[in-house]
Amino acid sequence: MPLIDVSIAEGRSPQQLRKLVSALHRAAEESVGALPENTTVIIREVPAAHWSKADQTIAERQQATTAAVIEGHPA
Repeated sequence: MPLIDVSIAEGRSPQQLRKLVSALHRAAEESVGALPENTTVIIREVPAAHWSKADQTIAERQQATTAAVIEGHPA
């Protein structure tokens, strides 16, 4: 009875999230023989301002990239 819990940054379309759910179910079936009715998938969307790596949030990286493009310096 797999429980697949995924955290992902906000910004995906409902169609993209649905595709991810299907791919995760298939992976559980193919890799460990899990039955679809016994597999649970949870997707947690995290706001860009709440997800950081190397002491910089996704929102801060996005802002820096946008500013660089506006200034004519592609990131």
